[in-house]
Amino acid sequence: MALHCGIVGITNVGKTTLFNCISNTKGETTNFAFSTNKSNVGLVLVPDPRLHELEKLQPTEKVIQATVDIVDIPGLTKGANQGEGVGNKFLGDIRNTDALIHVLRCFDSPDLPHIEGSVDPVRDIETIDLELQIKDLESVEKKMPRLEKLIKIGDKEARIAMEVLNKAKEHLENFGNIRDMGLDSKETRHISDLFLLTAKPMLYVCNVDEDSAVHGNSYVESVKTFLTEQKKEILIIAGKLEADIAEFEDMEDRNAFLQDAGLAEPGVNKLVRSAYNLLNLQSFFTVGPKEIKAWTIKKGMNAREAAGVIHSDLERGFIRAEVMKYKDFIELGSENECKAKGKLFVEGKHYIVGDGDILHIRFNV
Repeated sequence: MALHCGIVGITNVGKTTLFNCISNTKGETTNFAFSTNKSNVGLVLVPDPRLHELEKLQPTEKVIQATVDIVDIPGLTKGANQGEGVGNKFLGDIRNTDALIHVLRCFDSPDLPHIEGSVDPVRDIETIDLELQIKDLESVEKKMPRLEKLIKIGDKEARIAMEVLNKAKEHLENFGNIRDMGLDSKETRHISDLFLLTAKPMLYVCNVDEDSAVHGNSYVESVKTFLTEQKKEILIIAGKLEADIAEFEDMEDRNAFLQDAGLAEPGVNKLVRSAYNLLNLQSFFTVGPKEIKAWTIKKGMNAREAAGVIHSDLERGFIRAEVMKYKDFIELGSENECKAKGKLFVEGKHYIVGDGDILHIRFNV
């Protein structure tokens, strides 16, 4: 699935440090603001312990994880919408993403000065939101004259679209984000062509010091309080600690380090899974002696569409899908046992694939 999740935030909050922990591409980290003029793009493996449980029951030559594209967008600042820093370019990079991870600085460090002179994650949220809102307001206002011309010649659809744009304009002028407007699918259709920045789903990551990795700190509490009504997902991750964890190649050493830090798993694993979910993605599996693979699909896709993710021929010549639920396969131990217990289901093209379904596609081209 060609979907991108962008990492955004004020400069010097630790975005690139987190990006380097999860990505196959490494970005440069410095203590200086605006030290890079391009976004980093990386492919990230989605941690999924179910794959290793499947391997225990079905020996295989290789195990292939699902992936998601992550874009590390250099730090923004006040005036980005007017080109401050290299703001306009970076706002354009944000427009090309499908969801956003907002990294917030929730740690003190005399060696890494905050561009505003003090650490205040709530202020940073408001700064980024304002820059995106101003850019969205420009986009909305730019479309309005085109609709006015159509309205004058009696275009009813244009009149409906104008009503939606006016609602969006008022919301943005009141410092609101489009994602929080509660627009229905019909209303969203009239602004989808604008690829509005504040319409994108948002996940917040509080980047804390090592001592705050488990329970957070006062900065994190201020973020939680500020976002209470929005009900957004908030993760607590110690970026510097995660960078240290990523250096361990030996799993026993890594697990010992995690245990000392009071963590069950690297925080970036949660981040990647949350990003996957934020993009409205899920995985289904194919299981065999040559490979066990997690395939990425959008939630709500049917069996025929899922077959097309494997190969276009499977979608074109789709006959049926043989489906086992992951839980049934693990409990019963094999495909034959699933068949014997009536837990292998034959489904048609309209079957909605569930997260963790094990599929075997029958097709004829």
